[in-house]
Amino acid sequence: MAIIKFGTSGWRAIIADDFTFANLRLATEAIGRYVKRRNSSPVLLVGYDTRFASEHFGREAARVLSSQNIRARLCSQAVPTPAVAFTIVHDKLDGAINITASHNPGEYNGLKFSTSDGAPALPEVTSEIEKEIVQLQRSNWEFPAKPNDALIESVDIGPAYLRDLATKIDFKKIRTANLGLAYDALHGSGAGYLDGLLRQENISVMALHETRDVYFGGHQPEPADEQLGELKAVMKNNRLKLGLATDGDADRFGVLDEGGEFIYPNELISMLVDYLIESRNWPGGVARTVATTHLIDRVAGLHKREVLETPVGFKYIGEYIKEGRIVLGGEESAGLSIRGHVPEKDGILACLLIAEMVASRDKSLRKQLTDLFSKVGEVYNRRLNVKLDPAISARVKQKIASDVHEFRGRRVVQQNRVDGLKLLFDDGSWVLMRESGTEPVVRYYAESTSQADLDKLLEYGKQWIIET
Repeated sequence: MAIIKFGTSGWRAIIADDFTFANLRLATEAIGRYVKRRNSSPVLLVGYDTRFASEHFGREAARVLSSQNIRARLCSQAVPTPAVAFTIVHDKLDGAINITASHNPGEYNGLKFSTSDGAPALPEVTSEIEKEIVQLQRSNWEFPAKPNDALIESVDIGPAYLRDLATKIDFKKIRTANLGLAYDALHGSGAGYLDGLLRQENISVMALHETRDVYFGGHQPEPADEQLGELKAVMKNNRLKLGLATDGDADRFGVLDEGGEFIYPNELISMLVDYLIESRNWPGGVARTVATTHLIDRVAGLHKREVLETPVGFKYIGEYIKEGRIVLGGEESAGLSIRGHVPEKDGILACLLIAEMVASRDKSLRKQLTDLFSKVGEVYNRRLNVKLDPAISARVKQKIASDVHEFRGRRVVQQNRVDGLKLLFDDGSWVLMRESGTEPVVRYYAESTSQADLDKLLEYGKQWIIET
C-alpha cells in the first residue's frame, strides 16, 4: 500500500512505482470528497505539464471528479502552473488539480492541489486529504468507473493568463532597449508562453527546447547553472545580453547575464525588491522564506519596509500576497510573485520583470548587483543538496532536532526553528539545515559577508551532516 504524502509542493513519486493510475484515482477521490464537503456543486480545473503520460493522468483525474458529480475543466494542452493559479481566481473556481512534478527528474510525476484562492493547499488542507486517502485505502476503495463525460469540459486557459500578464510588464521599455533575448523552456510547459508573449509585443527572442521531451533531454528540468549550457552557447554565438529560462512547469526561473554568467535567484530577488519599490512605488513589505537571503532584509531596510519570514514553501508566502501585505514574495529556490498577482510562484512573470529591470536601468545584472552591494553591503550565499544515505538519515534528523550553541568555533546567537534548524552567528552569517519536502536530500544553506567565509561554512556544513 503506497503512502501518499503531500510535501512542500504536492505529492510526487516515481512513475509506475508509486505514481500510478490507481494511486492517482485515490488522491483525486480524496480531494473531491474534501471539496464537496465545502461546496455541494464544485467546479475544479485539471491541468498538467509535459511529463510522460501527464495528459492521460489529467484525463483520469477529470474522470474521477466527474464520477463524484464534480464539474471538471480539463486543460486542452500542457499548461504552466501559474496559469492554473490565475484561472482558479479569474474564473472563481473551487480549486485545481495539477499533474506536475515541477523541476524533478523525468522519472517523476506528481499531483498538486490548489484551493479556491489560487494558492497551493496549506498543510491543514493536505493533512485532511491524506487522512481521507488512508480511509479510502483501509476500505479497499476502487474506482467505480462511472464517469460522467458531460461534466468534463475542455478549456484553453493560456490566452486569459497572458492578457493579464501583459498588464503587469512595461514591454515598451524592453522593446526600446533591444536587449537581445534568448529563452530556454527546458522542454517544459512554459514553451510558447514567455516567448509567445514577447513576440506578440514585437520583441525578438530566440527560443530553445520548446518541443516536448519526457526525458527533458536527459537533464533535470531545473533552470540552474549546470542545466543551461546550451542557452549559454546560444547567447555567446549570437552576442545576446540576457538569457531566460523556466523549469518543467514554469513556476521557477533562471537567468543568465551578458556573457552567459548565471545570476543566482537570491540576488535577482533582492534586485527586484529594490527595482519594484522604486519603479512601482507600491505600499507593503517583503516576504521571504527562512532559507532565503538576508540581502532582502538589507534592501527592505534601505526602503524602510517590513520583512516577513515564512517556512519553506511558497504556499506560506502566498498568504501575504492574498492579503496585499507585500510588494514581492520570494524564495531562494527561484520562486516569486508580486503584489496584485497570483499567490503562486510564477517563473514567466519573474523572467519578464528581470528583462524590464535590465532594460529600464540600462545596466547588466552584474553591474546592478555591484551597485546594490555598494548601498547595503556584500552578501554571499549558496545551497548544497546532500543525498540522504538511509544509514545516516535517522541520525541527521536527530541532529537537526537537537540544540546547538556552537558551530565549528562560531557562537550561535539564535536558533531559528521555523523550518529545520537555522543557526545565526554573532557576525551576521548563518546556516540552515532542513530536509527537503520534495526529494530524499538534506538541504544545507549558508550565508556570509565574504566569499572566503562562505566557502568555509559550506565545507563545515558537509562535514557536520555526514560526520558520525
